[in-house]
Amino acid sequence: MNIADAKSTGANRLAESGVPEPVREASLILAFALGKDAAFLYAHPEYELNVDETIRYGNAIERRSAREPLQYIVGIQEFYRHDFLVTPAVLIPRPETEMIVSKSIEFLSGRSSPRFLDVGTGSGCIAISILKHVPGASAVAVDISAEALKVAAKNADTHGVNEELELKVSDVYSQVGNEQFDLIVSNPPYIPAEDIEGLQPEVRDHEPLGALTDGGVGTAVIDRVIKGAFERLTSGGLLLVEIGIGQDQTVLKAAKTEEWASTGIERDFQGIPRTLVFKRS
Repeated sequence: MNIADAKSTGANRLAESGVPEPVREASLILAFALGKDAAFLYAHPEYELNVDETIRYGNAIERRSAREPLQYIVGIQEFYRHDFLVTPAVLIPRPETEMIVSKSIEFLSGRSSPRFLDVGTGSGCIAISILKHVPGASAVAVDISAEALKVAAKNADTHGVNEELELKVSDVYSQVGNEQFDLIVSNPPYIPAEDIEGLQPEVRDHEPLGALTDGGVGTAVIDRVIKGAFERLTSGGLLLVEIGIGQDQTVLKAAKTEEWASTGIERDFQGIPRTLVFKRS
């Protein structure tokens, strides 16, 4: 079977399973199976796959046909212009979460040895991306999942920030102690439990449930992050938290307090209220 035949066969199999953009995904999977780039596939349609490549490609196509996310199959997801290891132990990073990274870099840049906390770090993509762009920064990143932290540790090592990043198993702030930070960031589970069944099978059946939902209306962990943040932020410190669709007003009302110098919401690239921005007095 050559590259042209493999792409056609794989795309047909994916299309039968309802996978969106089957031609594109078949090409990505084939490039992964061959260890080549897209340019090679385009330039060498006559290339004959060997036995190992054929088996690797076939297995990957079947996994994707079962609606396993492509990112888990190839083990990589790009986030903030860098590649991160992802496994079924962690949420796959989304583009909208890059807002937190951009605002964090803007806020911390120019500060002397800034230190921040990432609550629910998962793959570590937020904390690691910030560290790579803010010289002299250091961070503590926590997650309730020890398996997720293993992935974060590998990503920190790959990106050369393992000495700047301290990883801890912690349920929100339970193991953080009384340390204060210049910045706290979090992408907590916020999807209401009643909405899980309606998600795409790639998300519903394969991504870690505890990283998607709190098991209730979706704001329980957000509320815990907000309530414990004030005492852990230095004066003028910033809290950035990703939230779900339609949660902005509920969360803002629940967090009304004179302690914060300012509270607000930033919209994502689709115009959806997405990121809480709270500044400490």
